[in-house]
Amino acid sequence: MAVQIVTDSTSDLPDELAQELGIAVVPIYVRFGNEVFRDGLDITDEQFYQRLTTNSVHPATVQPGPQDFLEVYQKLSPEPDGIVSIHLSSKLSGTYNSALLAKQMIASEHPIEVIDTQTVTVSLGLISMAAARIAKAGGSLEDVLTEINQAIPNTHLLGLLDTLKYLLLGGRIGKAKALVGSVLGIKPVLTVQDGEVTPAGQVRTRSRGVERLIDAVKNASNIQDLAIAYTTTADEAQNLAEQLSSIFTKESIKVIRIGPTLGTHLGPGALIVAFREGVERG
Repeated sequence: MAVQIVTDSTSDLPDELAQELGIAVVPIYVRFGNEVFRDGLDITDEQFYQRLTTNSVHPATVQPGPQDFLEVYQKLSPEPDGIVSIHLSSKLSGTYNSALLAKQMIASEHPIEVIDTQTVTVSLGLISMAAARIAKAGGSLEDVLTEINQAIPNTHLLGLLDTLKYLLLGGRIGKAKALVGSVLGIKPVLTVQDGEVTPAGQVRTRSRGVERLIDAVKNASNIQDLAIAYTTTADEAQNLAEQLSSIFTKESIKVIRIGPTLGTHLGPGALIVAFREGVERG
């Protein structure tokens, strides 16, 4: 049997894409007060963002427990060539550690590899997709791991936020805290570097921020995969895809809505580009 790929819901992979590639997705939990929802299962994106912007209670996110991963690992093919569990940065969440604990709990003759990608959202999604394509084509466990190890340093993310408020509330602001206290009206531009949210600059207008995202893609080389992710501005994301169509085939650009887990920390108006560059082979 083929190598099985697992990721978590911070990858923001649409259900149909995950199913097409055979990727199992373990949901993160989102809590509004005493109400707890599984990301992607118990609350729709529309319901979540409506609550986020109108509810006086700010949501919190809770990592899956080892049992959540154990159940998924056990439900996978009984005779896999191996399981590769690919997750968001361990500096942003305990999800990776939960997956490691589940690996220790399962009685399996088949290898389980747990990967810390040091990134999040659609960057994590692009890495998971690259791994799944190799697995689906019949690649060995070693082939899949080689693809992942090449993809991690060559997958990049740049995001434009309306505000740092939600990162502050969620406690995931990381090195971007350096931007707190900037002049009112400044829009933060962020990336993820060495597993942490890191400032990549700031702009005075939304349009200038979008230009920064476009420039990041223009300056990339040998793009293999390109994704645009957004929280609440679907039209803006589609327009950005149009603008990038001269760089990368529009039909191949994935426009994805950011789910509740990352939405909790990014807030309304977040817009992200992520791309995976190919490895130059001599």
